Amino acid sequence: MVLDIIAIQLVNGLSYGLLLFMITIGLSLIFGIMGVLNLAHGSLYMIGAYLALSITQHIAPNFMYALLLAPIFVAVISFLLEICLLRPTYKLGHLSQVLLTFGVAYILHDVVRLIWGANVKSLTLPPWLSGSVELFGQTFPLYRILIMGFGLLVAAVMWYLQEKTRWGAIIRAGLSNREMVSGLGINIKIVFSVVFAIGGLLAGLGGVAAGPVLGLYLGMEFEVLILALVILVVGGLGSITGTLLAGLIVGVVETFGKVLFPQLSLLIIFGLMALVLVVKPTGMLGKQVH
Repeated sequence: MVLDIIAIQLVNGLSYGLLLFMITIGLSLIFGIMGVLNLAHGSLYMIGAYLALSITQHIAPNFMYALLLAPIFVAVISFLLEICLLRPTYKLGHLSQVLLTFGVAYILHDVVRLIWGANVKSLTLPPWLSGSVELFGQTFPLYRILIMGFGLLVAAVMWYLQEKTRWGAIIRAGLSNREMVSGLGINIKIVFSVVFAIGGLLAGLGGVAAGPVLGLYLGMEFEVLILALVILVVGGLGSITGTLLAGLIVGVVETFGKVLFPQLSLLIIFGLMALVLVVKPTGMLGKQVH
């Protein structure tokens, strides 16, 4: 019986970890490739969840439509954010980007409060996703199993795009030497804007996927941002594999931490981050960003 409980919590932690990976991978992509620390990433995640709620309530009562449309809307918002606000800060350093995106996060927080209100809301799953399966002698939500498969699919697609395509090569080359890439006739500004939009799309996708599990409430963006930054540090900048591994570790550690030491779970997570920073400052599979 004890082993069954441990096993079910392990699966729960892995599912949560893959959900955290989907939320964090956009931030890892933007910071690891562009060198931009976007502290409004959690807000983009929150907007994706709330847009999914509005789509299912007012446009089409179908979760799959929300899963498709909400991330696209968030990608457009992210694209405009990069062009209108962030692009002028690239020559000013990380501090300007941190202050700007942190301010944007608070603005979006108030926008969400104004449009959707301050009450806690939930994103309802369709009947075919809200069932359960028998696992280790206990019932386990089917949706969490599907999240695991979906998260692995997102990881595989992102790794392939970054490592095996011409587009990924252009992005990596642009980070190392923008002038050289521009000299080849490639508009590196547009490339980086598209990367930022993809990061927003992934944040929105994570928000839609997490909505039925974690709920929708004001402040959710800052809670997930803390965990995303921990995963970013533990996994390492610019590494999709590292982000995936760190997401799984953080998900499992936090799950067991909440079960065994509920008041110390966040402290355990920060302790894990501190340990990784001491042993390997660039993260488990990270690359040094210049």
